[in-house]
Amino acid sequence: MQDPEPQNAAPTPAKPLLVFDGDCGFCRYWVRYWQRLTGDAVAYAPYQDVAPRYPQIPVDAFRRGVQYIANGKVASNAEASFRVLSHGGKGLWLALYRHFPGFEDFSELAYTVISTHREFFYRISRVLWGPELEPPRYEFVSWVFLRLFALIYLAAFASFGVQALGLIGSHGILPLSDFVNAEAARIGPARYFVIPMVFWFSSSDFAIQAVCWTGVGLSLLLFFNLVPRLCLFLLFTLYLSLLYAGQDFMNFQWDVFLLETGFLALILSFAPKPGIWLLRWLLFRFMFMSGVVKLASGDPNWRGLSALTYHFLTQPLPTPIAWYAAQLPAGFLKLATGATFVVELVLPFFIFFPRRLRFVAAFGILLLEVLIFVTGNYNWFNLQTIVLCLPLFDDQALTKMLPQRLVGFLAPRIRPLHPARATRYAMGALTGLIVFASLVEMDWRFGGNPPALALAVDQIIEPLHIVSGYGLFAIMTTERDEIVIEGSNDGVDWREYGFRYKPGDLNRTPPWNIPHQPRLDWQMWFAALEEPEAIPWFQKFLGRLLENQPDVIRLLATNPFPDAPPRYVRAQFYDYTYASAEEKAKGIWWKRRPLRLYWPASQLPQSE
Repeated sequence: MQDPEPQNAAPTPAKPLLVFDGDCGFCRYWVRYWQRLTGDAVAYAPYQDVAPRYPQIPVDAFRRGVQYIANGKVASNAEASFRVLSHGGKGLWLALYRHFPGFEDFSELAYTVISTHREFFYRISRVLWGPELEPPRYEFVSWVFLRLFALIYLAAFASFGVQALGLIGSHGILPLSDFVNAEAARIGPARYFVIPMVFWFSSSDFAIQAVCWTGVGLSLLLFFNLVPRLCLFLLFTLYLSLLYAGQDFMNFQWDVFLLETGFLALILSFAPKPGIWLLRWLLFRFMFMSGVVKLASGDPNWRGLSALTYHFLTQPLPTPIAWYAAQLPAGFLKLATGATFVVELVLPFFIFFPRRLRFVAAFGILLLEVLIFVTGNYNWFNLQTIVLCLPLFDDQALTKMLPQRLVGFLAPRIRPLHPARATRYAMGALTGLIVFASLVEMDWRFGGNPPALALAVDQIIEPLHIVSGYGLFAIMTTERDEIVIEGSNDGVDWREYGFRYKPGDLNRTPPWNIPHQPRLDWQMWFAALEEPEAIPWFQKFLGRLLENQPDVIRLLATNPFPDAPPRYVRAQFYDYTYASAEEKAKGIWWKRRPLRLYWPASQLPQSE
């Protein structure tokens, strides 16, 4: 079955005409795309029909390349192509052709190469873009992305809300009021710009809870598409406030990752195309930088492809599936480590390639994130990365992948967005700023020396966290050391406190906590990598246990002193490993051996 011919159009003074080779499959393929892109702005006709009307143009010229005829003038080949594209909102190419040195010569050379190998490039076009290329639309993708991202925000706010008073409440581990007073004295009036947060106006327990649960409510409004722009702005503002208020407990990459995604989602709600490209750029940076830091760190386990031999044991909060993954053959785990590098260092570049290669990048990243999801408890982090793969698709692809009943239900609820010129200019300027700042950030992270002016611009916007650097698991830990906290009334009989999610009880199955982020459990993992003197919050945590503070106790799974606080607390250091298959069959998941005392027996200062 032959491709249908583009509709013939007679030349008229009011409309430019593109004349192409009607016998060329490659020409017909791209002309159909241009017709959809430019609408009624340009007429199209095969030279076999209209060549006699233009005797001034040799037939060989029609055969060699397309001819753009307008206002009595003729443009050919690459220039003709760029002139057509300028009618479809892609005037950048024509501007580069006219003004960028060397671009004209390169474009005409490339056109000549393609023109002389049309059959080959026709096949390549169908492989890379599909049998029918549509101008990409992102209204459906944008709408679905914002609804799913609302659920990510919901998980983040709710997760922190149920822990907030124990972490930063007035009787928590790191009281927010202490932080606010200390920073106000240190910074002075500039604090509103250096640490932008709503808690400067109130740092009470009520204010903390109000911010968290208002975030939950706004997330639901965003999910149901009610005042989405206002919701996105307020959600970003409130989570930025929590980022600072959370202090050590909000010191994770996924918190700034959420903020940056949230800011780009706000741009997406105003202008889909800049928003889509910025989200793709964010996914590229996140994946690529995560791969680069693994190699740049010089860690022998990453370079020797043995990292996954340890990862499933030593990661912060493994899932039950991680035990099985850790039993896989070493050769297979080396292969999986190599595949991780392919996904993080190679596939991200496919994000900027034609649509089908973008799909390859999307599915490769999705596969990696799903595997991480089932083997490790990384809260909403992997879910957010999965949602970020949505902008790698267009409406045409996404509507084919989703159930048609769902597409039919959603389609009437989605309205095309046509931003005003002022909005387009504002979003364009903001896009340029974000790309510039992110390039400066990448240069600095990779050991470069950005100009002072560039660093100054980056530092001005840094408090907002709309651009951040990324890089996960640069160094692979090879042993799992766990801190076990104990209490006693007599200094002889010691009883363990049980944490909700981190390993402790040898017989407990590793729990699932996705999309919850248990921040105390996570910080205990990091604390095991350092000496306790370097961790200010740790001693304060022990003090709260000696007081049996209810808000802090609720962060734990078990309290061995429910009626009255212990007289002493201490912390032991253990080396944890997975139990053998025979032991696990008996319900034993972990083995441990004592290493040393992590924190000596302590008690509250005696009041006079």
